[in-house]
Parts: sequence; structure tokens; C-alpha cells
Amino acid sequence: MTDAHGLKHAPYRNGSLPVGDRVDDLLGRMTLEEKAAQVQCMWQMKAGFCGKDGMFMASKAGRYLRNGLGVIARPSEIMPQGSGANPDPEKTAAICNALQKYALEKTRLGIPFLFHEEGLHGQQARGATMFPQAIAMAGTFDPDLVERIYAAVAREIRARGAHHALTPVIDVARDPRWGRTEETFGEDPYLVSEMGKAAVWGFQGRTAKIGPERVAATAKHFAVHGQPQGGTNCAPGNYSDRDIRDFFLKPFREAVITARIRAVMPSYNEVDGVPSHMNTWLLRDILRQEWGFDGIVVGDYFAVAQLVSLHHTAADKREAAKRALEAGVDIETPDPDCYATVCDQVRRGRIAESVLDRAVRRILRLKFEMGLFENPFVDVKKAGAVVNCKAHRDLAYEAACRAGVLLQNRKNRLPLDASAYRTIAVIGPNAADIHLGGYSDEPRQGVPVLEGLKRKLGNKVKLAYAEGCRLNEGEVSWFRDEVIPPDEEKNRARIREAVETARNADCIILAIGGNEATCREGWADNHLGDRPSLELASAQNDLVDALAVLKKPMIAVLINGRPLAVQNVLEKCDAVLECWYLGQETGRAVADMLFGDVNPGGKLPVTFPRSAGHIPAFYNKKPSANRGYLFAEHTPLFPFGFGLSYTRFKIGRVTLADRTIGCQGRTTVSAEVTNTGRRAGDEVVQMYIRDRVSSVTRPVKELKGFRRIHLGPGESQIVHFDITPEHLAFTDIDMNFTVEPGEFDIMIGSSSDDRDLRKIVLTVTSQGAKAASVQAP
Repeated sequence: MTDAHGLKHAPYRNGSLPVGDRVDDLLGRMTLEEKAAQVQCMWQMKAGFCGKDGMFMASKAGRYLRNGLGVIARPSEIMPQGSGANPDPEKTAAICNALQKYALEKTRLGIPFLFHEEGLHGQQARGATMFPQAIAMAGTFDPDLVERIYAAVAREIRARGAHHALTPVIDVARDPRWGRTEETFGEDPYLVSEMGKAAVWGFQGRTAKIGPERVAATAKHFAVHGQPQGGTNCAPGNYSDRDIRDFFLKPFREAVITARIRAVMPSYNEVDGVPSHMNTWLLRDILRQEWGFDGIVVGDYFAVAQLVSLHHTAADKREAAKRALEAGVDIETPDPDCYATVCDQVRRGRIAESVLDRAVRRILRLKFEMGLFENPFVDVKKAGAVVNCKAHRDLAYEAACRAGVLLQNRKNRLPLDASAYRTIAVIGPNAADIHLGGYSDEPRQGVPVLEGLKRKLGNKVKLAYAEGCRLNEGEVSWFRDEVIPPDEEKNRARIREAVETARNADCIILAIGGNEATCREGWADNHLGDRPSLELASAQNDLVDALAVLKKPMIAVLINGRPLAVQNVLEKCDAVLECWYLGQETGRAVADMLFGDVNPGGKLPVTFPRSAGHIPAFYNKKPSANRGYLFAEHTPLFPFGFGLSYTRFKIGRVTLADRTIGCQGRTTVSAEVTNTGRRAGDEVVQMYIRDRVSSVTRPVKELKGFRRIHLGPGESQIVHFDITPEHLAFTDIDMNFTVEPGEFDIMIGSSSDDRDLRKIVLTVTSQGAKAASVQAP
């Protein structure tokens, strides 16, 4: 770096000093304009300092970056908007290096930029490895795998030059009408917490320092975002304080306290009438004071401005900036907007400079902690070698294989025997194209179902393909605002063609479900994504009915992002495999599951209701909930935690190391699990707990432990689960998070359904009750 301003030996440049001292020194040297620049971000405005080829042009940057900048969003999208092109990994890395060189040499204080990217299930960038969508990862019930996945995502993001991922989504999804269900780890606070911690550790590592192949993670959306009113994105989450603490906040508390996440993003919605981006109860009282969070709070895209345009809790952008900054939102994204007024507001005394200093201090601290002042550049050649490397492709395949959930297998139709079929008809709107879900980009390679079957079977079996129907006309796009319903007459013709294609086949594989256009994040009035129905979209049920008339063996492969009401599919198909969005290796994994090279072992991370009218249907309901309906079955289509296998497992007798403990006591529950079938396979052993009598109503059962194990034919394993005060505590009638004496049902089994569980009773005495303080969630 040049030393035009004589700051080469300033204390903040000394990497041997404590970070706090360096922050103090640098903050004391900053002008008001330089401070205000640190709480701002640029995304679409990047086009102003880029050439037609997307490369950074220092000659254009002065207007935008003369005072520095806190964050640059998505450098992988730095090409001019509308060009239709994205930089390859090496080019992105070169652009990031050029920007950092400008920051270090051309701005007065040489403060490096923080680059952020999306990384929900792979970096949202051209050529990146696309792993299974988050809901599919949750179905693996394998936190170790999830940690490895996000470590790979972190390596790819960091190799391209970025340092901060706007991931993971740890909302508890309790309304499947919500189009963002696919982005979550499901409906259960414990499962979401475990997967969320694994994601954070994958991104950041497990040490205090974020290493050179790691990135800062972001817990979002804080809070109560996953059960919006009416199932529509951004709608109010107005629930009781007790429910908020016992269900919605748990994953965030674990991410902050246990995993030590470096960033939190508020949600778009309101809680008790207060939008999260100005909610001091959430951002100050709980996040900062109760949990001790010392990282950055990064605003969601356009959310500060929505205090004016959506919520009407601020009269103008100046007031929105004041409310958000004072509440604790450190950075506005994606472009300078409301926070562009901060500098002037501080000068006029509307915002105290100490409030701005507080936010800037947090941002600078993260930049120092990540070593950006000492090592701001990346190896351009390494970017091409790391992104979508063989190790990551292999991991994507492993994850896809572990995520599949076998929902039905009548007559043991699966696995298929290739030698038994001369012709297999592959039918459906999701057969020929790969579907990755939201927050995706085009990977270097992607294998659809049809292609995976072709590679699997070669010339051994003839494959006949027909589209069957379309879910929408035109491009299938998560990004495009308008979604055009399919032409009904053309769909009828496609169904007739599919029937003729399947007529001479020996077996039908039906690839159906949803796509990135028919269910997604609804981020604006003109970009909707939530649906009031759980039924299969378009003419898919008509397609199923027409093919069923042929009376051929039929296997349904569901590719979708949320639970679907598939009663008709279950009735007409011999076997049903829920695949969610399995990532770039979808076709390989589906083919290997269908033909038995892989035994499906995933479980459902969400309940499947019978219809939208059965919502809410989450398993951890209160005792008085869901008594039933006239003329309708009220049980779910599939319960949380459900999943079959090509083999069978038996849960043996459940035992407790101690059947009586005090309120601060601990014990262990154990059960023997045996593979009673003829194939090796995985079982997810699940532990649920119910407090039989309590001062306030408690759920009929709650997941408090799980373990995925692999057993060969006839093999047994004893599985142990610890039971601690944290597993038994809840927010009592006086709003204390505590363990109450009494009896607790401890249940071990293969799903949340009572028929799949074996029970034993644990007695908790009042011994130690006065001291039984458990840290509140």
C-alpha cells in the first residue's frame, strides 16, 4: 500500500495490537463522512464504476468510493445489470482484488471493503457447486454432513474474494403455504438449531478466529418469520412472548451463544406491531443484552426503506434511517438509500454521533478480526481450482443421496431391477431439466433426472420420455416477476402424448412436484411466490390419473420445495420418493436410489398436511389443538420425522440410567436399534419429550435429540441420548425459563407418530429447584 497520508505506522495498522485498540485508533481518525460510508453497501450501483466487460475501473470510482465503503454486495454479480453475464471465479477474484487495491491505496484511511454473497446451498454465482436445498439438507438429519457442506461453500465464496455469507436461514417454518419453506431447516426448533449451528461452524469454523478459507455467517431472519399470517412472505408474526421464546428464538440463541455467529439479519415482518428493522426489544434487549451478541446486524435488502413503504412506521427515509440505526441495524443493504441521510442527520443533531460510532465500531471490528487489513487479496488462480472442484462435486452427490425420503413403497416396488424392464417411460415436467430451488445459479455441471437415468442404464434399458404437462409457460425462473399459467389445451395434448409414450413401457417413472417459479420467495407485490393450496400445480394430477389407467408399475419422484398434498399420487403410484431439490447431482442420486445402489434414509423435516385447510399441522402442537374436523381425517398425510427404507428397523426396550433426577439433574436414555431386514441402511433414531403436567400448556411432544446410524443386515446398535435441564426447561407462567418438577414422557422411535415411538417415564423432583436457573432463550 502507498502511504500518501502518512498512516503506514498508525496503531490501527499494527496487527500485533488487540483488535479493540486498533478499532479505537481508527475510529478516532475518521471523519463523519468516512463513518457514514461504513454503514452503507453497494450492489446495483456497482455498475457505475465498472466497464462494459464488468471489470473495475478506478477512474470511475471516486464519485462512489471516495470516503470508502462498508460493504460491497455480490461481487460475483458485478457485471453491468442486464448484461446477462456473470464473471467466472477467476474474474470475480480479480475484480475483488482490484477493488481492495483501490480501497487500500486511494482512500484516505485504507479501510478494506467487506464483500458479501448469498450461500444458501452453494454460492449464488455462476459455476459454483450447487448442493441440495436447505430443506433437503435438513432431511438428512446429519449435522456433520451439513457442516462439511457449508465449509465447502465457504471455501468457494472466499476463493472468489468475498468474506461474508448472508446465510443460514434459521427460521422455524410452520406454514407450508409460505414459499420460503424450502430455504429453511424445517418446522422443529431443535432440528433447526442443530442444523443452524452446523451451518455456522461450516462457514466460520469452530475457533474464535475466522480462517482464510472461512467466511462470516449471518443468522436470518430475526425473528418470527417462518409462520407468517396467511402463509404470505413478510406478513406479521404476532405471537405471544412465550411462543416466540420457546419456538422461534431458540435457533437464533444457539447460533449466537453456542456457535458464535458474527452477523444477524432482521426479518422483513413485524412482531407485535413493530417491524424487526426498528425493533429494540429484538435487536437490543434480547440479541445484545440477554445473549451478549457483539457482531454486526445487517439489514435485509430494502428493508429499512420498507419502514416507509410497507409498514408505514416512518414518515420518510430520514426517519427510517434514524429508527433503524438507533434500534441497532448496523448496515443498510443493498444500495445507499435511507442511510445516505445519516451523515447529514448527525450534523443536524437528529442522530447522535455515538449511535453511528457504535455501528461503525462493530463493522471495523469484523474487518480486523477477519484479517482484511493484513490480507485483503486472494489468489486468482486458486479460485478456478477450488470452485466446483471434484471434492465438492462428490460432496454434493453424497448429500443428495442422504437427503432422499422414501414415503411409500407398496409391493416393495423399489428398488427397481434393471434386468426386469425392457422399456421405462420417464414422464413429467421435472424430468428433463434440473431444478435447484431458490438462491441458485447455473453450476458448471448439473444432472437432471432423465440424464441421470440414461447414464445409469446405458443401453441396458430403453428410456422413453414425455414432458406430460407444464407448470407454467415460458422460462422457469426464480427471478422473473411474472409467472404465466400453463395453456390448458396444450397441457391436455401433452398428457395424451405422455400416455402414448408410456403405453408400451414396462414401468413409469414420474418426475413431478414444483419448480422455482411456482413456489418461491415473494419479495414484492409484482413478484409473488406463496400459494394458498398444497395441491400439485397445473395438470399434474390429471397426468397421474391418465397414466394410472395404463395399470403400469408407477414410481413418483417428487421435486419440490415444500410439503405437498399428494393423496392422489399415493393412491395411483406404487412408490413415492420425496427428493426436494437435490442440487446439481440430482439425476445421479435419484437413479442410484431408484435402482438400489443407495438405500434412502432421509426423514421429513416438516409435517405433510392433507390440505391447506389442515394448516397449522406441525407436530409439536398444544394438547387442545387440532381436535378434528367433520367429514375429514385430521391426522397428517405424513408426520414429522417420517421416512421409510429398503430394509426394516426395530427399536428395542428403552431404558433410563436414572429414572428420577432433580431439577438440575442429568441422565441418559438408551435404546437398542436392530436392522431386521436384508439390506444395509440408515435409520434416524429420534428422542421426543413431553412434560405431562405444567404451569402453562406444553406441546404434546418435542424433538430433543436425534442420531442417524448405519446398520448392516441383522446388525444392532445401542443409541444413547443425554437429557439435561435444557431439554426439560420452558418459559413458565411467570416467564422464567426453568425446569418444573413432575413426570416427563421420554419417547424414542423412528418418527413423531405415536405408533412409531416407545416410551418411558422420567420423574423430576423439586431438589435443586430454587437453583434450577436455565439461561432463557
